[in-house]
Parts: sequence; C-alpha cells; structure tokens
Amino acid sequence: MYPSELKYTKDHEWIRLDGAEARVGITEYAQKQLGDVVFLELPEVGRVLEKGEVFGTIESVKAVSELFSPIGGEVTAVNKALVERPETVNSDPHGSWMITLKLPAGANASELLDAGQYTELTR
Repeated sequence: MYPSELKYTKDHEWIRLDGAEARVGITEYAQKQLGDVVFLELPEVGRVLEKGEVFGTIESVKAVSELFSPIGGEVTAVNKALVERPETVNSDPHGSWMITLKLPAGANASELLDAGQYTELTR
C-alpha cells in the first residue's frame, strides 16, 4: 500500500531521499484522515528547517493541520503547481511532493520508518 522507495514519519509525512536532496509530501493515510484538501501553505525557497519543525499547513473540509519536516535541511523548491491545485493531493498523495530539501552533510534519516513499519503504525 505504501511505496517501498519512500520513508515515513509518525506525523504521516513521506520523504524520498535522493543523495543530498529529499522530496517531502503527506501519506495516503494522512490524506484520508484529512478528507478533501482545499488549501496548502508552503515555505519560501531558502528557508532552513530543523527536523520536526512546522514547514506549512494543509487545510481540508474537515480541519487545518500542520506539516512537519521529517529531516533538517534548506528548502530548495516548492511545488507551486500543488499550491495552485491542492486537491491533487486527494487523488495522488504519494506522487504530490510539497517541498524539496537540500540535506546537510551527515543528515541522519535513521529514525524514519520504512513502508512495513509505517503500515504497522497505521493499522
């Protein structure tokens, strides 16, 4: 159910690690809990995030939720198309990246969950 190439957080974000960069989004589980997503607020490029820091908000017909950075790094890209059409998250949460982070040397992703661990968490 959850793509094996992604890592996951207990806050229901996913992260795709690619060398010194990472893309971040929310999981299908998070999207289902939120319901229909209608608004997305993301940070400016250049912002430096600490692991666990709030980087934006996502609003659905049910609630407004904070988005947490799964790992520290500098925001190098924001998915402006997703901000303009946040409802895309409803149909493709694992394909709808929100931000790209440049990871510092020695960034530690050991606390992230693999797909099996995340599946267990969401049962």
